[in-house]
Amino acid sequence: MANLTSRDELIDYALRKLGDPVVEINVDRQQCEDRLDEALLLFTERHHDGTEKAYFKHQITQENKDNLWIDTSGFGPVNGLTADVDAPTGADIVTVTKVLQFGNFANINMFDVRYQMALSDYFGINRGLGSNSNMGLARYDTTKRYINMIEDFFQPEKMIRFNKVRNRLFLETRKEDLTVDRYVVVEAYVKLKSSTFSEIFDDIWMRKYTTALIKKQWGSNLSKFEGVQLPGGVSLRGGEISSEANEEILRLEEQLLLTYELPINFNVG
Repeated sequence: MANLTSRDELIDYALRKLGDPVVEINVDRQQCEDRLDEALLLFTERHHDGTEKAYFKHQITQENKDNLWIDTSGFGPVNGLTADVDAPTGADIVTVTKVLQFGNFANINMFDVRYQMALSDYFGINRGLGSNSNMGLARYDTTKRYINMIEDFFQPEKMIRFNKVRNRLFLETRKEDLTVDRYVVVEAYVKLKSSTFSEIFDDIWMRKYTTALIKKQWGSNLSKFEGVQLPGGVSLRGGEISSEANEEILRLEEQLLLTYELPINFNVG
């Protein structure tokens, strides 16, 4: 089976799967394009291979501080990539999972206790430098957990709200926690562009689902002439084709949710 690498190849494959050119498939090319767009939309929203985790940096503005929300549509290419390589931008964000810790505890300098521990205690444990040689990994781990507990107590992780329709990331925090011109890092999931990653068209689920959608369109087109007798006594059966396609679509969507969708993140504790 040849690999599919473009929209046209996937549509041609689906038509052949339905019987073309032996059987005339009464579906317009634009209708096939529309059904493929529907399949791609569901693929990027539900399939675990349709998205990937990405990190965006954003410099806080006075408007962000006053409104306590950030317009994600203006986020630049992800991970420092340039736009000419078709890197994901804020327009490709499907959902935002969190904003990495920011505020007074999030800034580490040479006078920070965490910096000093990393500078002296770590090397003391491994190189036997002074009293730190008796610290041991267990004590070092306990101290780090204690510092993290202090951070969580005085500066807990910020709650956020995000809706991809509005492209607004709301920060549930005080204005005093935001400093103009400082950067925050946003963790999000972005959809993979089919124009860049052609492997999407070769996915086995995409093949079957696109074919089922085109088959449903075929049945819908023929149903307009249900019962019409053709020469030779043959009658059109658009209703049957549409019914078969609906069953295939329901089965494939159930498979998507049970097999290919990422599991829900449960809070345990």
